[in-house]
Amino acid sequence: MSRFSMRARPRDSVFAGGPDTYRGDRDAICSPNLFDCVSAMESCCEQAANSQQLLRNGTYDLPRMSRVLDNQKAFLLVDDATVRKYKADLGEEIEPEINELITRAQKGAKALAQKQATLQTRAETAQAKPTSRPKITTTTAADKLQNRRLQIKIKQRERLERDLAVLQHDVDNLQLKLMSKG
Repeated sequence: MSRFSMRARPRDSVFAGGPDTYRGDRDAICSPNLFDCVSAMESCCEQAANSQQLLRNGTYDLPRMSRVLDNQKAFLLVDDATVRKYKADLGEEIEPEINELITRAQKGAKALAQKQATLQTRAETAQAKPTSRPKITTTTAADKLQNRRLQIKIKQRERLERDLAVLQHDVDNLQLKLMSKG
């Protein structure tokens, strides 16, 4: 047996007055703020313990609740009259916007038709002119500049012809959409 287990009663403290009265030497002077610091620290520890307990109480059931909520599916069955009512309400709600979009599309189609007519006229004018490229025999600076301008005009005409084809395609698509809605 050890010598500590042989004692009949627990050992008494050498400080008879308890922890509150012992402060090192009997004549030592402690700062008056020491007790305030200790009480503030105890208050902080109590608040931390309370916060931890509140957090545990608020979250201990989270895994079970998340599993329950993940597996729940709700189905709501409604009759045909309710569906028709909501469909009619939705139609009344979006009909003005649809009419506005149709008006805007018609204006856009009209503007595209005018642009197409202009491009068609330009294309016909460009096709009426000869498209053969002249042979370059002289190499003066003026001739080079003129040839460069001619090349630029030819590229512009080709680009306008492509734009015309794209616009014609867009006009055809808009006309088909308008015919299918009308």
